[in-house]
Amino acid sequence: MTADLFSADHEDDDQPSGTAADGAGSSGRRHTPLAVRMRPRSLDEVVGQQHLIKPGSPLRVLAEGTSSRAGASSVILYGPPGTGKTTLAHVIARGGTRKFVELSAIRAGVKDVRQVMDQALTDRDLRGITTVLFLDEIHRFNKAQQDALLPGVENGWVILVAATTENPSFSVVAPLLSRSLLLTLQPLTEEDLASLIDRAMADPRGLNDEFELDDDARDHILRVSGGDARRVLTTLEAAAAVAAGRAVDAEDLETRVITITAADAEQAADFAVQRYDKDGDQHYDIVSAFIKSLRGSDVDAALHYLARMIVAGEDPRFIARRLVIAASEEVAMADPTALQTAVAAAQAVQLIGMPEGRIILAQATVHIATAPKSNASYQALDAAIADVRAGKGAPVPSHLRDAHYSGAHRLGHGKGYIYAHDEPHHVATQQYAPDDLQGVNYYSPSQNGQERAVAERLAKLRQIIRGR
Repeated sequence: MTADLFSADHEDDDQPSGTAADGAGSSGRRHTPLAVRMRPRSLDEVVGQQHLIKPGSPLRVLAEGTSSRAGASSVILYGPPGTGKTTLAHVIARGGTRKFVELSAIRAGVKDVRQVMDQALTDRDLRGITTVLFLDEIHRFNKAQQDALLPGVENGWVILVAATTENPSFSVVAPLLSRSLLLTLQPLTEEDLASLIDRAMADPRGLNDEFELDDDARDHILRVSGGDARRVLTTLEAAAAVAAGRAVDAEDLETRVITITAADAEQAADFAVQRYDKDGDQHYDIVSAFIKSLRGSDVDAALHYLARMIVAGEDPRFIARRLVIAASEEVAMADPTALQTAVAAAQAVQLIGMPEGRIILAQATVHIATAPKSNASYQALDAAIADVRAGKGAPVPSHLRDAHYSGAHRLGHGKGYIYAHDEPHHVATQQYAPDDLQGVNYYSPSQNGQERAVAERLAKLRQIIRGR
């Protein structure tokens, strides 16, 4: 494929729009989506991200073209969908004498990148034109493709504006990351999205004051948007089309302004968008919140995060595995049956699948979240491992060594070993630990749940075993 080349002044944002009821305005703009028509033309029109576009910020300097070509920094824009990454790239392209080149990481290859770099070098040296290269979804580029960007970025042939929804620390190669400014976009607030709706309702590029939006419809659009500006405008446009169709059916076109109702908005979008990437930050952030809610005994929060994973299509076997781990890591001996429930849930989900598997996952989640908590066995093992790695642990005492092979008795193996079942309570006074670890306590039971009884029994066991 070849790179898609767009000069910044090719965008025809200033054309007059026709009636909003026909979908997108008159003539050639009829099929242009509202989200595209309402794309900001300057930083002053950008909604949200005020921490990035305040006066004197690197992004504003870059967008306004007030820096020298040598001083212009490449940037990586990291944030959720619909927060303005593509919008900022287009605004940056408008600054100064610049040519805007857009590549999609889904379609472009190393050959395309090198072609852009060669042309950018020629334009810079012969024509004094700075090339802004916008690379969408840079996380989809492999290492070789990202490495091909390095000469152009390092030598200033292009100003790279790369967008990604995945954490650049994991998805962008270190040399490219070190040569670029990493700018993190924040999710848009409800106030940001509400102001975007108001602008789209009134702006000639938008619905041009030909509709009014009732409060319930506004609330529904905001609720289902998932914080995504593009989703807000797409849903608003669809709701306007529904309302316009309803008005035509009712032959109510004499009324100049058509009201968009909650029913119109619900017909346009009846469920909320879930932000979730099975290999990225959302995956790890949500499962982290799920585990921490289980640990914190907040069953309601745990069920919320479980629901988000299920609705987003997370592998139920992955969820079940996390529950098995949590049953031992967070509950353990405070309620030994939690592990039984979690293992049974993992097996049942494997057996019956979804959607019924969600019921089983919910039961295991509720059991683990509401169970008494203890990480004593987990901490005990970590302490023992630390001692082993530190070199502690003398040879196994002779009386505990294997005595089942010929010649073992001549070496003293097994000599003096006391068979515990021959002793009162089936517990013998005997050294089990290596010489240098006698009397060391790794396991310290909590006073929660059934582990309280374990703590009382353990104290008696240690007294007998250690001859106290």
